[in-house]
Amino acid sequence: MNVLIVHAHPEPNSFNGALTRRAVDALKSAGHRVVVSDLYAMEFDPVSSRRNFTGVADANYLRLQGEEARACATNGFASDLQAEMDKLAACDLLIFQFPIWWLSLPAILKGWIDRVFAIGRVYGGGRYFDQGVMRGKRAMCSVTVGGPREVYSDRGVYADVEDLLFPVHRGTLGFVGFSVIEPFVAYAPNRITADQRLQYLAQYEKHLLNLDELRVLPMPEMAQYEGGVFKPAGHGQK
Repeated sequence: MNVLIVHAHPEPNSFNGALTRRAVDALKSAGHRVVVSDLYAMEFDPVSSRRNFTGVADANYLRLQGEEARACATNGFASDLQAEMDKLAACDLLIFQFPIWWLSLPAILKGWIDRVFAIGRVYGGGRYFDQGVMRGKRAMCSVTVGGPREVYSDRGVYADVEDLLFPVHRGTLGFVGFSVIEPFVAYAPNRITADQRLQYLAQYEKHLLNLDELRVLPMPEMAQYEGGVFKPAGHGQK
């Protein structure tokens, strides 16, 4: 299995860094090939602009989807962006490793998605969800949050972490065809003991080495939808 880990934390010695290192060691020991895109270490530019492309479809008005479509047809993506697209195309499993900041993604990871998930390469032409370009591949999020588990629950001030990740799970990964595996969540790693952090690392290794036993999140089946709206049973039949 080819694994791509997109790592988004600025501090190598953070718990996110420890999770990525554990993932690399565990997966390689199990015989898998692992590639890491460490976005901060790479100084990845998260800003979409004409720098994404080596040519121009419309010099007067920047329509990113139009420029992406042209670049797909002409192999016209910038070399750094093409390298990330090639990693994505080659992977069987995509892992996003990041801290949840302001109940969302770090900007650098959102920018990686904005630039790498280009129309024509990972979606478009009616290829969405179970008909998506990435069907047959798996993806998951491994995240850290600042507060304890109770804070991210129906009793806490925030929603469950899976609710917070809905835009990533469904609007990004599921949308382009990935089978999305339940996330791994480390709660308040800076507020727990060293032994508890070691327990999290062991749990994460078990999570990764038992992917087939984990829950796959439900996604729309496009045959049941028309114009993005669910069709009741018997819809359109006479």
